[in-house]
Amino acid sequence: MYKKPGARWKKWVRLGLAARSAHFFRCAPGFFIIIEFLVLPCYHSNIQNRINNQIIAKELRVIDEAGENLGVMSKEDALALAQKKTLDLIEIAPMAKPPVARIMSFDKFRYYQGKEERKQKQAQKQKELKQVRISPRAALNDLQIRAKQADEFLKEGHKVEIGIFLRGREKGNKEWALQKMREFLTMISVPHEITMGPRQGGRGFVAQIARRN
Repeated sequence: MYKKPGARWKKWVRLGLAARSAHFFRCAPGFFIIIEFLVLPCYHSNIQNRINNQIIAKELRVIDEAGENLGVMSKEDALALAQKKTLDLIEIAPMAKPPVARIMSFDKFRYYQGKEERKQKQAQKQKELKQVRISPRAALNDLQIRAKQADEFLKEGHKVEIGIFLRGREKGNKEWALQKMREFLTMISVPHEITMGPRQGGRGFVAQIARRN
């Protein structure tokens, strides 16, 4: 059982709308709970988890260590139940009505929290802005190769920046260059949306696209 009531840790609550009358939220990897008719706003990752006697709410919706919803009970009853199991009472959704608390070891909660945060950071690193460069005078075969490259990047979940470079007199025919950019975008087969541009940048025009969900 965790013995440092003054320790501070980042809170991890992941919410997802399962249906109009129900919400899923995730308090630790592998633990999913469905709470019906409960409105849970989005939580900021810097909100700290209160545990045990730090909890100020008089009533709590309590989830046990197996993920079962025990319903609403007083803080005193919830604390007594947690102490009986030699576990901690952790407030995981302080903005809910009533707040939601989970009975589990705080050390275990902290472990899952850190593991999930590392997983998210790794996922963010994997999603990069990839670049595809084309020439307005490129042959059709070259453009098809570039379009397939953009398709692969989009399938992997990356954003793609399309750049069309202009040389010499080409810089004086911007409408022609933009039309070439639009034609190339139609060659990309993966459903996507334009998140930026096309706009002038560097030696030509750039646009950014992302896969459509």
